[in-house]
Amino acid sequence: MTSGASRDRVFGRVDAARVLRDLADARVNYAVEEVRRPAWNIDTYGAALPAEGPGLPDPGGTWERACRFVRDYEFSPPRIVRAVYDPEQPLLGRDMLLEARFYGLHFYCGVRVTEVVDRWSGDARVWGWAYETLEGHLERGKVAYEVVKRCDTGEVSFVVSCYSQGSPALGRVVRLGWQLFGRPTQSRFYRECIARLQRFVESAPDQPPGRSTRTGQLVWAPSDARAYRLDALAIHRVAPG
Repeated sequence: MTSGASRDRVFGRVDAARVLRDLADARVNYAVEEVRRPAWNIDTYGAALPAEGPGLPDPGGTWERACRFVRDYEFSPPRIVRAVYDPEQPLLGRDMLLEARFYGLHFYCGVRVTEVVDRWSGDARVWGWAYETLEGHLERGKVAYEVVKRCDTGEVSFVVSCYSQGSPALGRVVRLGWQLFGRPTQSRFYRECIARLQRFVESAPDQPPGRSTRTGQLVWAPSDARAYRLDALAIHRVAPG
């Protein structure tokens, strides 16, 4: 491993460690009072995971395994969105630098984990977390990822709920690209998140999809995300919104 600033250049030419540090001073870029249709997209995606027996979550069972994958952001399809964060930070309040990849364009945007869900909802055991977008993000909004077990039936599911809109601060060219491709890419991202988690829980019950990668003290997520030489040739935009 190289020393100095170069080791923190996780994504091509971008000094991820510096950008991540700068997020500490960034604020959430919207107010909840603004969220309403039709200006905002309000969505829920969900799918079943392998069921358990009725009752509390089984030790080492579907619900617990899925929670581990969700905690570590392993469900994110790395060809669309990958992330870097400091694992020493508590989950609640953690800043994450996301890299949204669209062909030769790579956008670097900050989010902050503002909620950790750990509750009972009737007969359902629910665990998960949510992040909100920070200043400079392509979008404005919030996404919650939750693993749910219905203890009366044993059914286990993964639910993604979100509200969002494109940032009004986007430049003209990026705004046009968002209007043309943003919504389809967003929907595809959430569908692939669900499909990945289903696949991992079913076929690799205890292991992440790849070997965890660290750059300095930072962790890449998901663990099968990799840097490629051609990444350096992409157009990199930090905080495009």
